[in-house]
Amino acid sequence: MIGKIKYVLILLLAVILADAAAQNSQVMYFMNLPQNHILNPALRPSNSVYIGLPVVSGINLNINNNFVNFSDIFMKGQSKDSIISFLHPDYDVNKFLAKIKDKNSIVPEVAIQLLGVGFSVGKDGYVFLDINDRIDGNIVLPGDLFKLALKGNEEFVGSKIDLSSLRGDIKYYREFGLGYSRNFTDKLRVGIKGKLLFGIADASIDNKSLGITVNDDYTHTLDADLSVNISGPVNVSTDSKQNIESIVIDDNRFKTSSGIADFVSGKKNMGLGLDIGATYDFTDRIVISASITDLGFIRWTKDVTNLKANNQFEFSGLNMLDVFNGTKSFKELGNDMLDSLKNAFIVSKTNAPFTTYLPFGISLGGSYNVTKQITLGLLSYSKIIGSQIREALTLSANINLGNAFSTSLSYTAENYQWDNLGAGLAFRAGVAQFYLVTDRIPIMWNIIKNDNSSIPLPANWNTFNLRLGMNLVFGNRPKEKNDKPMILIE
Repeated sequence: MIGKIKYVLILLLAVILADAAAQNSQVMYFMNLPQNHILNPALRPSNSVYIGLPVVSGINLNINNNFVNFSDIFMKGQSKDSIISFLHPDYDVNKFLAKIKDKNSIVPEVAIQLLGVGFSVGKDGYVFLDINDRIDGNIVLPGDLFKLALKGNEEFVGSKIDLSSLRGDIKYYREFGLGYSRNFTDKLRVGIKGKLLFGIADASIDNKSLGITVNDDYTHTLDADLSVNISGPVNVSTDSKQNIESIVIDDNRFKTSSGIADFVSGKKNMGLGLDIGATYDFTDRIVISASITDLGFIRWTKDVTNLKANNQFEFSGLNMLDVFNGTKSFKELGNDMLDSLKNAFIVSKTNAPFTTYLPFGISLGGSYNVTKQITLGLLSYSKIIGSQIREALTLSANINLGNAFSTSLSYTAENYQWDNLGAGLAFRAGVAQFYLVTDRIPIMWNIIKNDNSSIPLPANWNTFNLRLGMNLVFGNRPKEKNDKPMILIE
Protein backbone atom coordinates (compact mmCIF):
# COMPACT_ATOMS: atom_id res chain seq x y z
CA MET A 1 0.00 0.00 0.00
CA ILE A 2 2.82 2.41 0.90
CA GLY A 3 4.48 1.65 -2.43
CA LYS A 4 1.31 2.57 -4.30
CA ILE A 5 1.00 5.82 -2.38
CA LYS A 6 4.59 6.69 -3.26
CA TYR A 7 3.98 6.16 -6.96
CA VAL A 8 0.73 8.14 -6.82
CA LEU A 9 2.59 11.07 -5.24
CA ILE A 10 5.23 10.93 -7.96
CA LEU A 11 2.46 10.76 -10.57
CA LEU A 12 0.91 13.91 -9.13
CA LEU A 13 4.26 15.65 -9.36
CA ALA A 14 4.59 14.55 -12.96
CA VAL A 15 1.12 15.92 -13.75
CA ILE A 16 2.18 19.26 -12.27
CA LEU A 17 5.09 19.17 -14.71
CA ALA A 18 2.97 18.06 -17.68
CA ASP A 19 3.05 20.35 -20.71
CA ALA A 20 0.13 22.08 -22.36
CA ALA A 21 1.21 25.20 -24.13
CA ALA A 22 -2.19 26.58 -24.99
CA GLN A 23 -4.63 27.68 -22.34
CA ASN A 24 -7.75 26.83 -24.32
CA SER A 25 -8.62 23.60 -26.06
CA GLN A 26 -7.93 23.63 -29.80
CA VAL A 27 -10.24 20.63 -30.19
CA MET A 28 -13.42 22.56 -29.42
CA TYR A 29 -12.70 25.30 -32.00
CA PHE A 30 -14.64 23.49 -34.76
CA MET A 31 -17.21 21.84 -32.49
CA ASN A 32 -20.76 23.07 -32.02
CA LEU A 33 -20.25 24.29 -28.44
CA PRO A 34 -21.25 27.62 -26.87
CA GLN A 35 -17.78 27.76 -25.26
CA ASN A 36 -15.96 27.99 -28.61
CA HIS A 37 -16.34 31.78 -28.52
CA ILE A 38 -13.58 31.70 -25.87
CA LEU A 39 -11.17 30.99 -28.73
CA ASN A 40 -12.84 33.31 -31.22
CA PRO A 41 -15.74 35.65 -30.30
CA ALA A 42 -17.03 35.51 -33.90
CA LEU A 43 -17.93 31.81 -33.49
CA ARG A 44 -21.42 30.93 -32.29
CA PRO A 45 -23.34 27.69 -31.66
CA SER A 46 -26.44 26.52 -33.52
CA ASN A 47 -28.81 26.94 -30.57
CA SER A 48 -30.73 30.18 -30.07
CA VAL A 49 -30.18 30.36 -26.30
CA TYR A 50 -27.67 28.77 -23.98
CA ILE A 51 -27.26 28.98 -20.21
CA GLY A 52 -24.15 27.81 -18.39
CA LEU A 53 -24.83 27.05 -14.73
CA PRO A 54 -22.25 27.91 -12.05
CA VAL A 55 -19.22 25.57 -12.06
CA VAL A 56 -20.96 22.66 -13.86
CA SER A 57 -21.02 24.53 -17.18
CA GLY A 58 -17.28 24.59 -17.62
CA ILE A 59 -14.05 23.52 -15.92
CA ASN A 60 -10.77 23.90 -17.80
CA LEU A 61 -7.40 22.65 -16.54
CA ASN A 62 -3.99 23.05 -18.14
CA ILE A 63 -0.60 22.30 -16.66
CA ASN A 64 2.34 23.46 -18.72
CA ASN A 65 6.07 23.13 -19.03
CA ASN A 66 8.34 23.01 -22.05
CA PHE A 67 11.20 20.82 -20.88
CA VAL A 68 10.20 17.50 -19.26
CA ASN A 69 7.64 14.75 -19.75
CA PHE A 70 6.85 11.40 -18.19
CA SER A 71 9.74 9.66 -19.93
CA ASP A 72 12.14 12.11 -18.27
CA ILE A 73 10.67 11.65 -14.80
CA PHE A 74 10.31 7.87 -15.14
CA MET A 75 12.66 5.56 -16.98
CA LYS A 76 13.28 1.83 -17.19
CA GLY A 77 15.43 0.34 -14.46
CA GLN A 78 17.97 -2.44 -14.71
CA SER A 79 15.36 -5.19 -14.71
CA LYS A 80 13.02 -5.61 -17.66
CA ASP A 81 9.79 -4.61 -15.91
CA SER A 82 11.08 -2.04 -13.41
CA ILE A 83 10.58 1.71 -13.70
CA ILE A 84 12.67 4.15 -11.66
CA SER A 85 11.85 7.76 -10.83
CA PHE A 86 14.11 10.80 -10.94
CA LEU A 87 14.67 10.32 -7.17
CA HIS A 88 16.39 6.96 -7.69
CA PRO A 89 20.21 6.80 -7.30
CA ASP A 90 20.47 4.99 -10.67
CA TYR A 91 18.61 7.75 -12.51
CA ASP A 92 20.61 9.15 -15.45
CA VAL A 93 20.94 12.83 -14.53
CA ASN A 94 22.89 13.63 -17.72
CA LYS A 95 20.04 12.32 -19.87
CA PHE A 96 17.65 14.61 -18.00
CA LEU A 97 19.93 17.65 -18.30
CA ALA A 98 20.34 17.08 -22.05
CA LYS A 99 16.69 18.13 -22.47
CA ILE A 100 16.97 21.23 -20.31
CA LYS A 101 16.68 24.47 -22.30
CA ASP A 102 18.18 27.90 -21.64
CA LYS A 103 14.70 29.02 -20.52
CA ASN A 104 12.42 26.41 -18.95
CA SER A 105 8.84 27.45 -18.35
CA ILE A 106 6.09 26.09 -16.10
CA VAL A 107 2.59 27.48 -16.74
CA PRO A 108 -0.29 26.22 -14.57
CA GLU A 109 -3.76 27.44 -15.61
CA VAL A 110 -7.26 26.83 -14.29
CA ALA A 111 -10.57 28.35 -15.42
CA ILE A 112 -14.00 27.76 -13.88
CA GLN A 113 -17.08 29.22 -15.54
CA LEU A 114 -19.32 30.73 -12.87
CA LEU A 115 -22.01 31.79 -15.34
CA GLY A 116 -22.52 31.73 -19.09
CA VAL A 117 -25.38 33.10 -21.16
CA GLY A 118 -25.78 33.44 -24.93
CA PHE A 119 -28.78 34.33 -27.08
CA SER A 120 -29.68 35.40 -30.61
CA VAL A 121 -30.44 39.05 -31.37
CA GLY A 122 -32.17 40.00 -34.62
CA LYS A 123 -31.49 38.07 -37.80
CA ASP A 124 -27.82 37.17 -37.30
CA GLY A 125 -26.64 38.86 -34.08
CA TYR A 126 -25.48 36.97 -31.02
CA VAL A 127 -24.89 38.31 -27.49
CA PHE A 128 -22.97 36.36 -24.87
CA LEU A 129 -21.96 36.89 -21.25
CA ASP A 130 -19.28 35.02 -19.29
CA ILE A 131 -18.18 35.16 -15.67
CA ASN A 132 -15.06 33.10 -15.02
CA ASP A 133 -12.66 32.54 -12.15
CA ARG A 134 -9.15 32.07 -13.53
CA ILE A 135 -5.69 31.21 -12.27
CA ASP A 136 -2.82 31.96 -14.65
CA GLY A 137 0.79 31.20 -13.79
CA ASN A 138 4.10 31.63 -15.55
CA ILE A 139 7.47 30.58 -14.10
CA VAL A 140 10.70 30.60 -16.11
CA LEU A 141 13.75 28.78 -14.74
CA PRO A 142 17.24 29.23 -16.30
CA GLY A 143 18.87 26.02 -17.51
CA ASP A 144 22.06 26.61 -15.51
CA LEU A 145 20.01 26.55 -12.31
CA PHE A 146 19.15 22.89 -12.99
CA LYS A 147 22.75 22.06 -13.82
CA LEU A 148 23.97 23.67 -10.61
CA ALA A 149 21.36 21.85 -8.55
CA LEU A 150 21.74 18.38 -10.12
CA LYS A 151 25.43 18.27 -11.04
CA GLY A 152 26.89 20.21 -8.14
CA ASN A 153 29.46 22.98 -8.02
CA GLU A 154 32.49 21.43 -9.75
CA GLU A 155 32.11 22.73 -13.29
CA PHE A 156 31.07 26.22 -12.14
CA VAL A 157 33.90 26.95 -9.67
CA GLY A 158 35.32 30.41 -10.32
CA SER A 159 32.58 31.38 -12.78
CA LYS A 160 29.40 33.43 -12.57
CA ILE A 161 26.06 31.95 -13.61
CA ASP A 162 23.63 34.39 -15.25
CA LEU A 163 20.10 33.90 -13.92
CA SER A 164 18.61 37.12 -15.27
CA SER A 165 16.03 35.11 -17.23
CA LEU A 166 14.43 33.89 -13.97
CA ARG A 167 10.93 35.23 -13.64
CA GLY A 168 7.56 34.28 -12.27
CA ASP A 169 3.98 35.44 -12.00
CA ILE A 170 0.87 33.69 -10.75
CA LYS A 171 -2.46 35.47 -10.50
CA TYR A 172 -5.98 34.62 -9.40
CA TYR A 173 -8.67 36.86 -10.85
CA ARG A 174 -12.29 37.03 -11.94
CA GLU A 175 -13.39 38.18 -15.38
CA PHE A 176 -16.76 39.54 -16.45
CA GLY A 177 -17.02 39.40 -20.24
CA LEU A 178 -19.74 40.76 -22.51
CA GLY A 179 -19.55 40.00 -26.23
CA TYR A 180 -21.40 40.48 -29.48
CA SER A 181 -21.03 39.04 -32.98
CA ARG A 182 -22.87 39.56 -36.25
CA ASN A 183 -22.55 39.25 -40.01
CA PHE A 184 -21.30 42.46 -41.62
CA THR A 185 -21.47 41.02 -45.14
CA ASP A 186 -22.63 37.75 -46.65
CA LYS A 187 -19.12 36.41 -46.15
CA LEU A 188 -17.72 38.26 -43.12
CA ARG A 189 -18.70 37.76 -39.48
CA VAL A 190 -17.00 39.76 -36.70
CA GLY A 191 -17.15 39.33 -32.93
CA ILE A 192 -15.81 41.33 -30.01
CA LYS A 193 -15.79 40.75 -26.27
CA GLY A 194 -14.90 43.29 -23.61
CA LYS A 195 -13.80 42.17 -20.15
CA LEU A 196 -13.77 43.73 -16.74
CA LEU A 197 -11.14 42.06 -14.55
CA PHE A 198 -11.01 41.90 -10.76
CA GLY A 199 -7.71 40.72 -9.29
CA ILE A 200 -7.98 38.56 -6.17
CA ALA A 201 -4.34 37.63 -5.49
CA ASP A 202 -0.99 37.83 -7.27
CA ALA A 203 2.70 37.20 -6.75
CA SER A 204 5.21 38.25 -9.40
CA ILE A 205 8.97 38.65 -9.82
CA ASP A 206 10.56 41.69 -11.45
CA ASN A 207 14.10 40.51 -12.22
CA LYS A 208 16.52 43.22 -13.37
CA SER A 209 19.66 41.14 -12.77
CA LEU A 210 20.57 37.98 -10.90
CA GLY A 211 23.78 35.99 -10.84
CA ILE A 212 25.50 33.33 -8.75
CA THR A 213 29.28 33.05 -8.44
CA VAL A 214 30.65 29.69 -7.24
CA ASN A 215 33.65 30.40 -5.02
CA ASP A 216 36.75 28.24 -4.62
CA ASP A 217 35.48 27.01 -1.24
CA TYR A 218 32.21 25.93 -2.94
CA THR A 219 30.13 28.62 -1.27
CA HIS A 220 27.92 30.74 -3.51
CA THR A 221 27.84 34.51 -3.84
CA LEU A 222 24.53 35.88 -5.02
CA ASP A 223 24.32 39.25 -6.76
CA ALA A 224 20.71 40.31 -6.97
CA ASP A 225 18.66 43.23 -8.20
CA LEU A 226 15.10 41.99 -8.22
CA SER A 227 11.81 42.49 -6.46
CA VAL A 228 8.85 40.31 -5.56
CA ASN A 229 5.46 42.02 -5.63
CA ILE A 230 2.58 40.43 -3.72
CA SER A 231 -1.08 41.36 -3.59
CA GLY A 232 -2.88 39.24 -1.06
CA PRO A 233 -3.60 38.64 2.63
CA VAL A 234 -0.04 37.93 3.78
CA ASN A 235 1.91 39.14 6.78
CA VAL A 236 5.65 39.70 6.42
CA SER A 237 7.66 39.80 9.64
CA THR A 238 11.07 41.49 9.64
CA ASP A 239 14.00 41.92 11.98
CA SER A 240 15.69 45.17 12.98
CA LYS A 241 17.55 45.30 9.65
CA GLN A 242 14.32 44.90 7.67
CA ASN A 243 15.34 41.38 6.60
CA ILE A 244 12.52 38.85 6.27
CA GLU A 245 11.89 36.58 9.22
CA SER A 246 8.67 34.95 8.02
CA ILE A 247 5.87 35.21 5.45
CA VAL A 248 2.52 33.77 6.56
CA ILE A 249 -1.04 33.86 5.29
CA ASP A 250 -3.32 36.14 7.29
CA ASP A 251 -5.96 33.53 8.08
CA ASN A 252 -7.94 36.02 10.17
CA ARG A 253 -9.19 37.37 6.85
CA PHE A 254 -11.06 34.10 6.25
CA LYS A 255 -12.72 33.67 9.65
CA THR A 256 -15.77 35.79 8.77
CA SER A 257 -18.04 35.77 5.75
CA SER A 258 -17.44 39.49 5.23
CA GLY A 259 -13.68 38.93 5.22
CA ILE A 260 -13.97 36.15 2.65
CA ALA A 261 -16.30 38.26 0.50
CA ASP A 262 -13.88 41.19 0.64
CA PHE A 263 -11.00 38.95 -0.43
CA VAL A 264 -12.72 37.27 -3.37
CA SER A 265 -14.38 40.44 -4.68
CA GLY A 266 -11.14 41.87 -6.06
CA LYS A 267 -12.88 45.24 -6.37
CA LYS A 268 -9.72 47.23 -5.58
CA ASN A 269 -7.53 45.40 -8.12
CA MET A 270 -9.13 46.20 -11.43
CA GLY A 271 -8.18 45.69 -15.05
CA LEU A 272 -9.53 45.47 -18.57
CA GLY A 273 -9.40 42.81 -21.28
CA LEU A 274 -10.43 42.35 -24.92
CA ASP A 275 -11.11 39.53 -27.39
CA ILE A 276 -11.68 40.18 -31.09
CA GLY A 277 -12.20 37.75 -33.96
CA ALA A 278 -13.65 37.19 -37.41
CA THR A 279 -14.64 34.44 -39.85
CA TYR A 280 -14.72 34.77 -43.64
CA ASP A 281 -16.32 32.49 -46.25
CA PHE A 282 -13.53 32.20 -48.80
CA THR A 283 -15.65 29.83 -50.90
CA ASP A 284 -18.80 27.80 -50.32
CA ARG A 285 -16.67 25.07 -48.75
CA ILE A 286 -13.64 26.93 -47.34
CA VAL A 287 -13.87 29.21 -44.32
CA ILE A 288 -10.96 31.07 -42.74
CA SER A 289 -10.91 32.68 -39.29
CA ALA A 290 -8.65 34.67 -37.00
CA SER A 291 -8.77 36.02 -33.46
CA ILE A 292 -6.76 37.68 -30.70
CA THR A 293 -7.87 36.81 -27.16
CA ASP A 294 -6.97 37.83 -23.63
CA LEU A 295 -5.42 41.20 -24.40
CA GLY A 296 -5.50 42.83 -20.98
CA PHE A 297 -3.93 43.93 -17.71
CA ILE A 298 -4.67 44.17 -13.97
CA ARG A 299 -3.57 47.01 -11.70
CA TRP A 300 -2.88 45.66 -8.20
CA THR A 301 -3.42 48.19 -5.39
CA LYS A 302 -4.86 46.20 -2.45
CA ASP A 303 -2.79 44.37 0.21
CA VAL A 304 0.41 45.11 -1.69
CA THR A 305 3.78 44.03 -0.29
CA ASN A 306 7.04 44.81 -2.11
CA LEU A 307 10.07 42.66 -1.30
CA LYS A 308 13.37 43.79 -2.76
CA ALA A 309 16.81 42.22 -3.11
CA ASN A 310 19.52 44.64 -4.22
CA ASN A 311 22.71 43.43 -2.63
CA GLN A 312 25.35 40.72 -2.50
CA PHE A 313 25.56 37.88 0.01
CA GLU A 314 27.00 34.40 0.44
CA PHE A 315 25.17 31.16 1.15
CA SER A 316 26.01 27.48 1.30
CA GLY A 317 24.42 26.67 -2.05
CA LEU A 318 21.75 24.50 -3.61
CA ASN A 319 23.04 20.97 -4.11
CA MET A 320 20.63 18.22 -5.11
CA LEU A 321 23.48 15.72 -4.76
CA ASP A 322 22.81 15.82 -1.02
CA VAL A 323 19.32 14.49 -1.76
CA PHE A 324 20.52 11.81 -4.17
CA ASN A 325 23.10 10.44 -1.73
CA GLY A 326 20.63 10.56 1.16
CA THR A 327 22.43 13.06 3.42
CA LYS A 328 19.55 15.57 3.17
CA SER A 329 15.84 15.46 2.43
CA PHE A 330 14.02 17.79 0.05
CA LYS A 331 12.53 19.56 3.06
CA GLU A 332 15.92 20.10 4.71
CA LEU A 333 17.44 21.39 1.47
CA GLY A 334 14.51 23.74 0.94
CA ASN A 335 14.73 25.08 4.49
CA ASP A 336 18.45 25.74 4.06
CA MET A 337 17.77 27.73 0.90
CA LEU A 338 14.96 29.72 2.50
CA ASP A 339 17.15 30.60 5.49
CA SER A 340 19.81 31.89 3.10
CA LEU A 341 17.41 33.84 0.89
CA LYS A 342 15.83 35.61 3.86
CA ASN A 343 19.03 37.61 4.20
CA ALA A 344 18.78 38.78 0.59
CA PHE A 345 15.43 40.52 0.79
CA ILE A 346 14.39 43.66 2.62
CA VAL A 347 10.80 44.80 2.88
CA SER A 348 10.03 47.96 0.94
CA LYS A 349 8.02 50.51 2.90
CA THR A 350 6.43 51.92 -0.25
CA ASN A 351 3.80 49.20 -0.77
CA ALA A 352 3.72 50.46 -4.35
CA PRO A 353 0.95 49.29 -6.70
CA PHE A 354 2.05 47.23 -9.70
CA THR A 355 0.64 46.07 -13.03
CA THR A 356 0.60 42.61 -14.57
CA TYR A 357 -0.42 41.70 -18.13
CA LEU A 358 -2.40 38.70 -19.31
CA PRO A 359 -0.75 36.19 -21.63
CA PHE A 360 -2.65 36.57 -24.90
CA GLY A 361 -3.40 34.16 -27.74
CA ILE A 362 -3.53 34.44 -31.52
CA SER A 363 -5.63 31.92 -33.47
CA LEU A 364 -5.55 31.40 -37.25
CA GLY A 365 -7.93 28.75 -38.56
CA GLY A 366 -9.28 27.27 -41.73
CA SER A 367 -11.94 24.65 -42.42
CA TYR A 368 -13.04 22.62 -45.42
CA ASN A 369 -16.63 21.40 -45.51
CA VAL A 370 -16.51 17.86 -46.90
CA THR A 371 -20.27 17.38 -46.47
CA LYS A 372 -23.03 19.15 -44.59
CA GLN A 373 -22.01 17.32 -41.43
CA ILE A 374 -18.25 16.70 -41.80
CA THR A 375 -15.57 19.37 -41.59
CA LEU A 376 -11.78 19.19 -41.78
CA GLY A 377 -10.06 21.89 -39.76
CA LEU A 378 -6.57 23.36 -39.46
CA LEU A 379 -5.81 25.66 -36.51
CA SER A 380 -2.68 27.52 -35.48
CA TYR A 381 -2.67 28.81 -31.90
CA SER A 382 0.16 31.00 -30.59
CA LYS A 383 0.35 32.07 -26.98
CA ILE A 384 2.52 35.04 -26.07
CA ILE A 385 3.74 35.00 -22.46
CA GLY A 386 6.07 37.92 -21.90
CA SER A 387 8.87 37.47 -24.43
CA GLN A 388 8.04 33.79 -25.04
CA ILE A 389 5.92 32.50 -27.92
CA ARG A 390 4.34 29.05 -27.64
CA GLU A 391 2.98 27.61 -30.88
CA ALA A 392 0.59 24.71 -31.50
CA LEU A 393 -0.69 23.44 -34.86
CA THR A 394 -3.81 21.25 -34.88
CA LEU A 395 -5.39 19.21 -37.67
CA SER A 396 -8.89 17.93 -36.92
CA ALA A 397 -11.81 16.01 -38.38
CA ASN A 398 -15.19 17.13 -37.05
CA ILE A 399 -18.79 15.95 -37.18
CA ASN A 400 -21.60 18.32 -36.19
CA LEU A 401 -25.22 17.15 -36.24
CA GLY A 402 -26.83 20.39 -35.12
CA ASN A 403 -26.63 20.70 -31.35
CA ALA A 404 -27.76 17.10 -30.93
CA PHE A 405 -24.30 15.63 -31.42
CA SER A 406 -20.82 17.00 -32.05
CA THR A 407 -17.47 15.24 -32.05
CA SER A 408 -13.89 15.93 -33.06
CA LEU A 409 -10.67 13.98 -33.46
CA SER A 410 -7.45 15.97 -33.67
CA TYR A 411 -3.69 15.73 -34.08
CA THR A 412 -1.49 18.47 -32.60
CA ALA A 413 2.19 19.30 -33.04
CA GLU A 414 3.67 21.48 -30.32
CA ASN A 415 6.63 21.78 -27.96
CA TYR A 416 8.79 19.36 -29.94
CA GLN A 417 6.16 16.63 -29.59
CA TRP A 418 4.51 15.06 -32.64
CA ASP A 419 2.24 12.39 -31.16
CA ASN A 420 -0.48 14.45 -29.47
CA LEU A 421 -3.98 13.15 -30.16
CA GLY A 422 -7.08 14.95 -28.98
CA ALA A 423 -10.80 14.24 -28.94
CA GLY A 424 -14.03 15.98 -28.10
CA LEU A 425 -17.59 14.78 -27.61
CA ALA A 426 -20.79 16.74 -27.03
CA PHE A 427 -24.35 15.43 -27.05
CA ARG A 428 -27.76 16.73 -26.13
CA ALA A 429 -30.22 15.02 -23.80
CA GLY A 430 -33.34 17.19 -23.74
CA VAL A 431 -32.22 20.74 -22.96
CA ALA A 432 -28.96 19.54 -21.36
CA GLN A 433 -25.82 19.48 -23.50
CA PHE A 434 -22.93 17.50 -22.03
CA TYR A 435 -19.37 17.84 -23.33
CA LEU A 436 -15.88 16.54 -22.68
CA VAL A 437 -12.81 17.80 -24.55
CA THR A 438 -9.15 16.90 -24.20
CA ASP A 439 -6.25 17.91 -26.43
CA ARG A 440 -3.69 15.42 -25.20
CA ILE A 441 -4.31 11.67 -25.03
CA PRO A 442 -1.25 9.58 -24.09
CA ILE A 443 -0.53 6.86 -26.64
CA MET A 444 2.36 4.90 -25.13
CA TRP A 445 2.22 3.54 -21.56
CA ASN A 446 4.69 2.04 -19.11
CA ILE A 447 3.75 -0.45 -16.41
CA ILE A 448 5.19 -0.03 -12.92
CA LYS A 449 5.28 -3.33 -11.04
CA ASN A 450 5.53 -3.23 -7.27
CA ASP A 451 4.50 -5.70 -4.57
CA ASN A 452 2.67 -7.92 -7.04
CA SER A 453 0.67 -4.98 -8.36
CA SER A 454 0.86 -3.04 -11.61
CA ILE A 455 0.31 0.68 -12.19
CA PRO A 456 0.07 2.02 -15.77
CA LEU A 457 1.73 5.39 -16.42
CA PRO A 458 2.01 7.40 -19.64
CA ALA A 459 5.45 7.09 -21.23
CA ASN A 460 5.98 10.18 -23.38
CA TRP A 461 3.08 12.28 -22.17
CA ASN A 462 4.15 15.89 -21.81
CA THR A 463 0.85 17.74 -22.18
CA PHE A 464 -2.39 17.89 -20.24
CA ASN A 465 -5.60 19.68 -21.12
CA LEU A 466 -9.13 18.88 -20.01
CA ARG A 467 -12.40 20.77 -20.39
CA LEU A 468 -15.78 19.39 -19.37
CA GLY A 469 -19.19 20.64 -18.38
CA MET A 470 -22.90 20.88 -19.09
CA ASN A 471 -24.93 23.59 -20.83
CA LEU A 472 -28.66 24.23 -21.01
CA VAL A 473 -29.45 24.82 -24.70
CA PHE A 474 -32.71 25.85 -26.33
CA GLY A 475 -33.68 26.01 -29.99
CA ASN A 476 -31.78 25.03 -33.10
CA ARG A 477 -31.84 27.91 -35.54
CA PRO A 478 -31.82 27.28 -39.30
CA LYS A 479 -28.50 27.02 -41.05
CA GLU A 480 -27.27 30.22 -42.64
CA LYS A 481 -24.50 30.67 -45.14
CA ASN A 482 -22.43 32.76 -42.74
CA ASP A 483 -22.45 30.22 -39.92
CA LYS A 484 -19.34 28.35 -41.09
CA PRO A 485 -16.99 26.79 -40.02
CA MET A 486 -19.82 24.96 -38.26
CA ILE A 487 -21.84 22.59 -40.45
CA LEU A 488 -25.33 22.21 -39.05
CA ILE A 489 -28.49 20.31 -39.92
CA GLU A 490 -31.39 22.49 -40.95
